[in-house]
Amino acid sequence: MDPKLDPALKIAEFLLRIKAVRLDPKNPFTWASGWKSPIYCDNRKILGHPVMRTYIRQQFVETITREFGKPDMIAGVATGGIAHGVLVAQEMGIPFAYVRSSVKGHGMKNTVEGDLTQGRNAVVVEDLVSTGKSSLMAVASLREADIEVKGMVSIFTYGLKEATEAFGKAKVRLHALTNYNILLQQAIADGYIAEKDLTSLKKWREDPANWAPEAPIGNGTAAKKAAVEKAAK
Repeated sequence: MDPKLDPALKIAEFLLRIKAVRLDPKNPFTWASGWKSPIYCDNRKILGHPVMRTYIRQQFVETITREFGKPDMIAGVATGGIAHGVLVAQEMGIPFAYVRSSVKGHGMKNTVEGDLTQGRNAVVVEDLVSTGKSSLMAVASLREADIEVKGMVSIFTYGLKEATEAFGKAKVRLHALTNYNILLQQAIADGYIAEKDLTSLKKWREDPANWAPEAPIGNGTAAKKAAVEKAAK
């Protein structure tokens, strides 16, 4: 096993074990976008597990230091990136700010919350990157506030083509602690899914907007027979 993959595999195994990530290609989940998906991710569950929460914080700090150097501040993306961002900022001894999903409706009507006089550049912390839209909206808000974005780190990414292209266009470097391919590798090793499920799971990643679960073998004939019998009654 490549030693560089060890942390990514360890985090993937943990996400599966606590059901922060669920895989079910036969009974898909529905995202807010309306997409049908064989995977659902809720990284907020990590916060209830101190040992792994600490490990992820350490991996974030190592990744940020290695890839971007020490930034002036950490910026968390609401809401999933806020808690992890605070932990990272505390570990690195630097200021923290966070980016709202929408403009505050009263007071100063801020999008970025925090004392921005404490620094002029930041690394953004996310919990999950899917299509990249909300993550890059946060980047745009920071740039509008004259904060240089050195890059972004996330716990997990699906690695969707749409997100890869969007991050490239926005000129934002993204480093995820683990990703979809590694998660599938670990899910097979741990028996969460079977080898026969991989085809459907890989097809979803290639075209998530048009993906549909595969019908079980022989299901078409049975379904037609049931429909005929129902109509005859």
